[in-house]
Amino acid sequence: MKQLITLTFFLLNLCAFAQKPCEYSANVKDSIGTYKVTNEYMISEKNFGGTFDYLFFSLAQTDGLPTLNLQLIQKSNTFIKANCFDKNSKIFLQLENGKIVTLIHIDKENCGTFIQGEKGSDNRITTGIFMFLKDNFEELKNSPISIMRVKYLTNTEDYIVKRELVSELTKKTYKPNTYFIDNIRCVE
Repeated sequence: MKQLITLTFFLLNLCAFAQKPCEYSANVKDSIGTYKVTNEYMISEKNFGGTFDYLFFSLAQTDGLPTLNLQLIQKSNTFIKANCFDKNSKIFLQLENGKIVTLIHIDKENCGTFIQGEKGSDNRITTGIFMFLKDNFEELKNSPISIMRVKYLTNTEDYIVKRELVSELTKKTYKPNTYFIDNIRCVE
């Protein structure tokens, strides 16, 4: 009887802690090198006064170098201020354990792409690629995120990272604060 209880307990723990498989939007290996990137994942959604901001993350690995891809999508019926990335841009992640992790933008300026939408709406898509610092990489595996600060070229924005986000756009439920805990293994 003890063996049956032990076996049941073991199987339940195994199922509870099993990691779901990594899903990639691109996974290429050829003579030039390797590249893989995870599917985009919503981290923040703001809807205020007819202005919509959506922030997505994806993790990439290029020839063994892991990076974080950030995509900011803005939509409004009024003027959209450009949030540019440059060589001094950074992402600061405050973890629930009190530590702060810094990611550094690659040395490439990007102010996004402006797209005229239907019915007079304006859209801007801005992307940035950020590199991990070696000693901070391990911290992200062990503690959820509580606050994120993005330093753009001309301003800084803070985001409260929620435990659960039910998106009005996609109608899906996301768990942004454990994004790295759940996905960083996909680019190691």
